[in-house]
Amino acid sequence: MADQRVIIAGAGPGGLTAALCLADAGVPVTVFESFAELAVDLRAGSYHPPTLEMLAPYGVTQRMHERGVIVPRWQIRDRKDGVLVEFDMSLLAGDTPYPYRLHLEQHKLTPILLDECRKRGNFEIQFATAVTGFRQDADGVTATVQDAGGKRDVRGAWLVGADGARSVVRDGLGIDFEGFTWPELFLVVSTPFDYAPHGYTFATYVADPDEWLVMFKVPGFDPPALWRLAFPADASLPPEALMAEDVVQARLHGLLPQSAPYEVVHRNLYRVHQRVAKRYGDGRVALIGDAAHVNNPLGGMGLNGAVHDAVSVADKIVRAVRGEMSAAAALNLYERQRRPVQIDYVQRLTIRNKRLIEERDPKIRAERQNELRAIGADRRRMYDYLLDSSMISMVRKAAEIR
Repeated sequence: MADQRVIIAGAGPGGLTAALCLADAGVPVTVFESFAELAVDLRAGSYHPPTLEMLAPYGVTQRMHERGVIVPRWQIRDRKDGVLVEFDMSLLAGDTPYPYRLHLEQHKLTPILLDECRKRGNFEIQFATAVTGFRQDADGVTATVQDAGGKRDVRGAWLVGADGARSVVRDGLGIDFEGFTWPELFLVVSTPFDYAPHGYTFATYVADPDEWLVMFKVPGFDPPALWRLAFPADASLPPEALMAEDVVQARLHGLLPQSAPYEVVHRNLYRVHQRVAKRYGDGRVALIGDAAHVNNPLGGMGLNGAVHDAVSVADKIVRAVRGEMSAAAALNLYERQRRPVQIDYVQRLTIRNKRLIEERDPKIRAERQNELRAIGADRRRMYDYLLDSSMISMVRKAAEIR
C-alpha cells in the first residue's frame, strides 16, 4: 500500500479519527496540522452512543470512559416553569451498548486519538505544517504544504480535508458552503459550581424567550469537574462588554441566585453557523467535519458528525485501496451516505432545538411545552425521540444507502 498514502489536512477529532481508521487497516497516512500542537477547543465535548460504538474497536472509547462523565438522563426545562421533560437514555439499552451520553472535552479526546494512531504502523504527523493548496490527477493528489522552511509538494493517493470551517481544501475544490449564520453570538462560561444538587441533569437545555441557555457537565480539571453554560449574546456589543465580570455574574445568578459570586474559570464568545458543503469532495479529495458542515451546539451533534464522517470516509478509501470499488465510486458513496443525513437530521434537529428554546410567541411556546410533556409521559414517544437525538436514526439511515 506504499503508493496509496492518504494525506489529511488537520489534526482535529475528524482528521485523527480518519487517520486511526486508515492506519489500523494498513493504509499509510500523513497528517499535516497547521498549529504547533494539538488545539485546545473548549466548546465541544458531548458524545452520542453511535460515536462511542465507532471508536470502541480502536481502544479509544475505553480510554474516554476513564475520564469522561456519563450522562444517563438529560432535561429540557423552561426557565419559569421548570422541567418539561427528562429523557431516560436507558430506553436505548436494546439498541446500543452505550445507552447514555459521555462528556469529555474535545481537547482530551484528540491526545487519545493521536496516541492510538502512533501505536499503528504507517502513520506520521507533522505539526506547524499547513496544507495551502493541491492539484490532483487520475492517480492521486499533490498537496502543497508550508512549514517554517517554506513550501514543498507532497504526493499521495488521496487527500482528506479536515481543516475546519475555513477549509483551504474546500475552497480549493471551489465548493460552496451553503447555509446561514445565526445573528447572535454564543457566550460560553465554565464554573466548578455543581448544579446537580439543584435538580439539573448533566445535560440540560433551558428554554426562555429572553435568555435561553444550555448546560453541560464536563470532567474539567479532574477534579474539579466543570459546568459549561452557553448563553445568547448581542453581537452588536463589544466582546469586552459581553464578557465583563459583572455581566457574567448576572447571567449565572439569573439562573440560580447565590449569596457569593460564582467562580468562573473560563469564558469565551463565538459565532454559530448552519452550513453544509454543496458537495463532500471531488475526484480523490474528500471533506469531513467542519470542512463539510457546521451547526449550532444544541444537541451536541457537530463533533459527533465529524467522527462519523471520518469513519465513513476511511472505510470507503480502504475499500478502494483493496480494489473492492473505484476511487470515484468510493467517494460518491461517502457523499451519498453522509451529506443527506447531515441535512435531514443534524441541520434539521439542531435548528429545531434552538428554535424550541428561544421561541417568543406565547401560544407556540405553550404548544411546544405541552408536546414535550406528552413525550415525557409516553415511553414509546420518548424512545422514538431518543433515537433521533442520540443520532442512532441517522447512522442507521446512512447505512441503508448502498
